Formats: sequence, C-alpha cells, structure tokens
Amino acid sequence: MSTGNSNVKPDFDVIGVGAGFAGLGLIHYAREAGLSIRVFDKASDIGGTWTWNRYPGAASDSECYYYCLTFSKQLLQEWKWSIRYPGWEENLRYMHFVADRCNMWPHITLDTKIAGADFQKNTGLWLVRTEKGEQFTCRYFVSAMGMISEPVIPDFKGMGKFKDPCFHSARWPQEGLDYSGKRIAIIGSGATTVQMLPVVAETAAQVTVFQRTANFVMPAVQKPITSEWDKEIKENYDKIIQKCRNHSFGMAFDSPVGRNLADTPPEEVEKILEEHWPRGSFRFVFETFDDLVVNAESNRIVGDFIIRKTLSKVKDPETRELLKPKGYPFFAKRPPLDHGYFEAFNRDNVKLVDINEREPIVEFTESGIRTTKNHYEFDIIVLATGFQAYTGAQEALPIRGQNGLLLKEKWTEVSASIMGVFVSGFPNLFMITGPQAPFANLPTSIEQNIKYIVDCIQKMQKEGFALCEPKRDAEEAWVAHTADIHRQTLMAQGDKVHSWMMGANLKDRNPRVLIYFGGANNYYDKLRDSANSGFPEVEFRRRA
Repeated sequence: MSTGNSNVKPDFDVIGVGAGFAGLGLIHYAREAGLSIRVFDKASDIGGTWTWNRYPGAASDSECYYYCLTFSKQLLQEWKWSIRYPGWEENLRYMHFVADRCNMWPHITLDTKIAGADFQKNTGLWLVRTEKGEQFTCRYFVSAMGMISEPVIPDFKGMGKFKDPCFHSARWPQEGLDYSGKRIAIIGSGATTVQMLPVVAETAAQVTVFQRTANFVMPAVQKPITSEWDKEIKENYDKIIQKCRNHSFGMAFDSPVGRNLADTPPEEVEKILEEHWPRGSFRFVFETFDDLVVNAESNRIVGDFIIRKTLSKVKDPETRELLKPKGYPFFAKRPPLDHGYFEAFNRDNVKLVDINEREPIVEFTESGIRTTKNHYEFDIIVLATGFQAYTGAQEALPIRGQNGLLLKEKWTEVSASIMGVFVSGFPNLFMITGPQAPFANLPTSIEQNIKYIVDCIQKMQKEGFALCEPKRDAEEAWVAHTADIHRQTLMAQGDKVHSWMMGANLKDRNPRVLIYFGGANNYYDKLRDSANSGFPEVEFRRRA
C-alpha cells in the first residue's frame, strides 16, 4: 500500500527530544546513517539525568566503566574515570567530552521545551512545536527523554504555604544551595535519599527524613579508579561490552553463575553471601545465586541477610525497626546502593519519621510540616518523591497520533508498546527505552534501542517506504508476553509497596506492567531477530 503527499521535504529526517545518553547516542547513529537530525532539550545543558539531578551525593549506581556510550573505541580509551560510581559532576563532564569530541553541538538545541508533536496524515510527517512558537517537521520523531525523568510531585495540603525553598530533588537549584546550618526535611526514602542523606547531614543543623516504605539497600563500596584498574578496563573493553550485551540486566557481570540458592547447603549459602557482600554493587544479586528473583524462599533468605547486615550499623533500636523492610520481597522495589546511609541515622542531627503508620503528614505550614503527632519547622523541604517511570516524559509532552489520540490517552489503562520502541496508532514514532522495555544498565539498552531504530529507518530509506505503522496485534502480543513474564517474578509484588517499577507510586492510575523482565540479553536478541526478519511488527507503506 502507498501513501500520498510524501514528497514534502521535512526540516529534518529525525527530531529527538532529550539530550542525555539517548540524545547523544541518537545523534551519532543517525549521522552515521546519513540522516539529518536535531535534538531538543528544555534544560540549559546536555546530560539528561546528570544536568537535572544535582543534589548532594547524586551519583550513578552502575559502575562507571560500563555506564557509558560504547560506539567509539577511541573515546573509551581516551576518557579516564576517577571513581567507581561517579557523581553528577563527573558524569556531566563525560557527556560534554562526548559531545565535544564528536562535534555534536550543531545538532543540539537547548533551553527549548517542546509544546507538542502531531502526526500529519496529509504529509506523513511529524509537526513539532516549541513553546517559543517555532515549528519544525521531521519524518521520524524519537523520544530520547529517559526512563526516569518526570518528577512526581505530591499533593500534600497547604504545600504552597511554606515560605522557604521547597523543590523536588531532581530540580535541585542549578546555581547550588547553601544548606549548611539549616533545618532540612527530606520526604521520601528511595535511592535519592539514600545518596543524599549522608552528605547533607555532614553540615546541616538538622535533617528529618519522612519515610513511607523502608528499603532493602546493598553496599556500593565506593573506591577510586587506580591507574592499574584503568589499564585493565581499557585492555578488556571488547569483553566488557560483550558482557553487558549478554547480561540479563545489561551489566558487565559474570552471571548467570549456574548455582541456585535453593540447591545449596545453608552453610555454603552464608559463606557465598559473606564473600560477595564486601565487593559491592549489584554484583551481590547477580554473582551469588541465579534464583533470587524467582524463588520466594531463596529471596527471603537473601533479604534477611541484607537486613542483618545493614541494620547492624544502626544503634537506636527504634530507628533500626523503622528502617527494616517489611511486607515485600527483595527487589520488588529497586534497591539502592549504600554510601553511608545507615550510619547517618546514628548522628544526633538526623531523625527518621514514619509517615506510613505512625505519623502521616497532615499539611505543610508556613514554617514546616505538621504530622498527626508533631509540628516540625524547616528552612528547606526536599521532595525526594520519585518519578513517573517509563511513561512520564512522553505523557507530559502532548504527542498526538494518526487518529488524533494523545499518547497519554492511549496509555490510560495499559502502557502498551512493541518492545518499548513502537506504539500502534503512532506511525514513525520511536521511543528509546519506552514502557515494557527492560530495566537494565541504561547506556547498554539505549545503544541497542538506537541501533534497532536506525536500522528500521535505513530500511525505509533504502526501500522507499514513507511510513512504518506498528501493528496492533504485535502490540497486544508484546503486552501479553511482558505481563506473563512479570507474573513469574517476585517483582509482581511491587504494587504492595508503591514501586515505581509498576507505576504504583502514582495516585491517578492503576499499577501496571512497565518493565520487560525476560532478561535484557534476551530482549536485545529479540530486537536483532526483528531487524533481521525485516521488522515484522510494523507495516511499511511506500511513497506514492
């Protein structure tokens, strides 16, 4: 079948939104394919996560040497990381290094918020509008906005009354903020707070953490990248990249290990866990036993081990009890890595408040926060309240498909996609790590997604296709497949504890399956199989 009016020349072949890892990777692969491209970002700098999240202690939870783009062997050899888990400053410097060395700046427009993107039936192009009143057209519209980028702002009564600074942690003031000697509230106890608290507590007069759900937390074991380690990394980058490509979470780990906890004697289990605990990182999950997220008893044993290890650092019995995860399995919520979180609660200037059962927040006041039991006065309130994962950024930007339906409206009940890339009813729209893609080391998934997207575009360019229209039956099949796998894992219990991995942290919608848990490596294989088979999940339409 052909489509008419396809000879209208667009301003760009590709328009991408978001100038983090995904945007920079998209520029590289699109240029390599001979496509014209423009990437827009509402921020004043590139970096995505690392330009927005500038809170004290903000750092990657993936180890630096595989938390990077891998398209250039030369860049991998040139850049030297200073520390195992780089802070936001070093990650941002790395992003600038990539953009500078690859001359990406001519393709990037900053300080420009996209007001909407509409598919034009008559031309087969996307019309992209900015809040400055500009309009641009493209043949292929790509969301590079990131999996965790749209903050969730709670709606506590009286929030507007508080007279001093109050902001989401992902909107920490770009110019910096002097919090020394100040009384600080942190609402939330997820990965952001786990990183932020130990740093802020060093100089703040008082820090009060308002906790809804206690977390399982694993050790990071931060350490510098020595010249010897740097040499070893650079000599083995081909193997490291292959490990990431073939790992279930896209990380350079030696797993699966061919060992289940359920089949291992208890004394050997304890020995293995003790050996791996001091090594730090998510290796503790993936290089110990292979059945931790599918076998409930194996999961419980490891969860109990983590609780013993972490809570032994906390002196006060009452605080220790509040910090104990209850009512859900390990990994039903994404576990953060520890950089001194538990020790921070031993400080005289740190207080923990349980807002789930003991002291729910009633309202904000001019000077602080009132709970059912107390009134706390603060100079700064930080909302570490998480994100609308996977769908938030796409829903915040009005994206309208071929039948006038907004993407947000389509996703009211189910955040449906085909492999997290295509959405039926939205021709020539591509998402990088959209809903129902894996939760994995993001740069690995990002590059695999981009290669797949660019392969699809190149097929269209070479064979004279104007449109790729995702098939509804392929979408329904992927949704069902993703849900079936999800049911087989302990992550399916995340709705009990407001896990963002199921969108259960949002009040205005039902929990849903947002993540493909069939293994990132298997997902990458599916992308390749699809490309090698000519992208059977979409229907291509030729130019008239």
